[in-house]
Amino acid sequence: MELVRRLQLRKEPVPLRSSSVSVLIRGFVADVGCELLYRNEEPGPLEVVFKFPVDAEAAVYAFEARLGGGACIQAQLHEKKQAQELYGDTLAGGQSSFLLQQEGAGGDVFSCSLGNLPPGEEAVLTLRYVCEPPLEPDGAARYVLPTVLRPRYTPHGWHGEDVTQGVPRVPQRELPYTLSLSATLQSPHSINRVLSNCPLTPLSYTAGNRTTAQVSLAQAPPWDRDVELLVYYAEPYKPSAVLEAGLPGAKPGSLMGDPAVMVTLLPSVPEAVLAQSRAGEFILLLDRSSSMTCLMDSRDLFPQRIDSAKESLILLLKSLPLGCYFNVYGFGTEFESFYPQSVEYTQQTMAESLQRIQLLQADLGGTRILEPLRAIYRSPCRDGHPRQLFVFTDGEVENTQDVITEVWRNRGTHRCFSFGIGDGVSTALIKGIARAAGGSAEFITGQDRMQPKVLQSLKRALLPAVTGISLSWDLPPGMQAQLLHRCPEVIFPGQRCLVYAQLRGQPQPPDIPMGGVTLQYGIQDQTYKETLQFSLQPQDGDRLPVHRLAAKSLLLELEGAVGAGSEGAQHRALEASLSSGVICSLTAYVGVDTQRGQPVQGPLVRQDVPLTDFIREYVEMRDCISIREIQIDRVCERPASRARLDEPNYRSVFGGLSRDLWQWYSRAARKCLQLSKSSTSHLPRKCLSWLRGGGGGVTQGQTVLQSGVPGTLKERMPEESPLLRLVSLQNADGSWDLDPRLAAVLGVSETDARKRIPSEDVTPSIWATVLAVVWLHDRAVGQRDEWELLEAKAVGWVRDRAGARLSECLKAANTLLGCSVGPAVFGL
Repeated sequence: MELVRRLQLRKEPVPLRSSSVSVLIRGFVADVGCELLYRNEEPGPLEVVFKFPVDAEAAVYAFEARLGGGACIQAQLHEKKQAQELYGDTLAGGQSSFLLQQEGAGGDVFSCSLGNLPPGEEAVLTLRYVCEPPLEPDGAARYVLPTVLRPRYTPHGWHGEDVTQGVPRVPQRELPYTLSLSATLQSPHSINRVLSNCPLTPLSYTAGNRTTAQVSLAQAPPWDRDVELLVYYAEPYKPSAVLEAGLPGAKPGSLMGDPAVMVTLLPSVPEAVLAQSRAGEFILLLDRSSSMTCLMDSRDLFPQRIDSAKESLILLLKSLPLGCYFNVYGFGTEFESFYPQSVEYTQQTMAESLQRIQLLQADLGGTRILEPLRAIYRSPCRDGHPRQLFVFTDGEVENTQDVITEVWRNRGTHRCFSFGIGDGVSTALIKGIARAAGGSAEFITGQDRMQPKVLQSLKRALLPAVTGISLSWDLPPGMQAQLLHRCPEVIFPGQRCLVYAQLRGQPQPPDIPMGGVTLQYGIQDQTYKETLQFSLQPQDGDRLPVHRLAAKSLLLELEGAVGAGSEGAQHRALEASLSSGVICSLTAYVGVDTQRGQPVQGPLVRQDVPLTDFIREYVEMRDCISIREIQIDRVCERPASRARLDEPNYRSVFGGLSRDLWQWYSRAARKCLQLSKSSTSHLPRKCLSWLRGGGGGVTQGQTVLQSGVPGTLKERMPEESPLLRLVSLQNADGSWDLDPRLAAVLGVSETDARKRIPSEDVTPSIWATVLAVVWLHDRAVGQRDEWELLEAKAVGWVRDRAGARLSECLKAANTLLGCSVGPAVFGL
């Protein structure tokens, strides 16, 4: 941490001055170039090491450097150990050299090393990668530039490499380098708009038909969030195929020598076929480690990640069908479950579980996900109830590959739906476990609402199983297609299905312009086909993004097999990486400056480029109310001689507090000392306990929270949404009871509601359920994705019981609530 101390006290610059990113987004393929500008202002030569996050499914395929204004030097891909030895030998000989390698086995952390940078010189290092922006539920192509690299949790007994250990951390305002990003957008269909979590320049169209455009960040973004671009196209759900010519000069028949095709299919099945199953065992695995107290969005005081996850669990439980089985696990350093075995979903078990969910806190310490997974897999599956695992985590673990391998070993017993919460989440973990067990992965950052994505995944889990999946190709004689990964094993209607294939041979005769591919699958004894025709005239280009993505898809599959102990897969992965130029855990890029005539003189000094200290950034006044001791201990605890209450000293701990919040905390701390009459050695912990209304022998904290909180903070305290209040009152069978709590949510009095029951044949529960459904369709229509499943339960329940009175009930409900919901809602 010496570098951190120098940065804070002497304000010396670090070698990295700026990072510039250029992105070319063509439909659902993003080709990215990241340029790192270094300058050595020290008196001697430097070795600079910069660790940074990269999406685990991104294909890093090029690395180059321009040193001291000289010619561009292209790095070469070697077996990893050879590359490291070459880099070390060149440094020992006084030559400048640069190295790019994947850190650890996770695949989402890279390090860039630049050695023997002479004093006074500049160097520009450029790496290139290609990735697939996922399709969001609202039709946007989502490109994410990862900038947040949080410390990974190292489980007890872990003997692997700690990839984030030793990375220096400084407060965000002290980072000495900047970030800029510009994007070029291209699409066969018009580009409607671009949104971002950071300020953008106005979208500039460069073609009259709005198929090409440019946009940039309007200012340097904060380093406390990943940068996101949401690109909205006119026809995002249209199937497509991109055929790309091979690398000139590459051997025909090789991965890079033949044309490659990327096919995007979006299976669509008639709604009548998609009757949701009542069977299933649903296991909800919630991360309760201390990092889950961090905020979903640093620009707002609330909610915390744990709060958003708890709300999602409530919606999930309310949306489950009667007759299924479920259980809830929480994990941290240890883990616990609501029940020893999964229990049947009934009114009693649902109500018990909802009460327990409300009490959950992020109070279980570290992030040890492997142990609860093994416990779940040891639990026997239930016949006729396929297991569906939902994992909620902020994904900051070091043993990522071990976790993925464990899920892969048990892939035949369940499907896994994973949710990465917050910026800096490990894409390797979240995508890896979903891919291993045939589920889907979702990411929730910034001001995203977790609930729509969670309920979308539940809809997929409730769909009937897809069987008999196969691909067939319609190609000219003399041409064959070879898949570069396994045939799709899981298909969800409406979700993109990506296929990469290598086209071998030459068409005979050569004048046939089109080829085709057909995806066939079965659902409930019915067969469905999705066919796409595509041009056999390949696109030319020097970067070959389709080939790179195809190689990465193959490497992910092979590395998964390597993790499971396959030696043959390791050999194939090394060969595929070296031939395609796409880096993997077995390879690394290394470049050597052979143009400098004389070796660099002087002792070599290493400097690690710092990242934002997020632990410190998150210690703001919100933590004085809700953060747990286990996180506070890492940041706040000081010896008695240093834990003084003067403002400058405490500002060094709680840096960034506004003056009114600081003064409020200071008053609370002084009051805490008066009441507890103890030393200040553990003051922050005692003060926080006091502010929460107890702990440390203090019993008067509640008064401060009620009368001493500044007004601006009171206004931003979280309030349960009307939708969640309504949902929390629903019974397991889908009905509601007519009581004062429901009436309050509906905005009417219980007395008036009972007077308006349209007939003596209509029970209060039928009337209450009709009122609730009408309220949902009128007052919460914008959140339909969150209540669609539980509303379906309610409609089914009320149709079975209201009979001919349902139309009358609907008319009366519209009158009472002032709505105009149509009869189609109830299938009338």
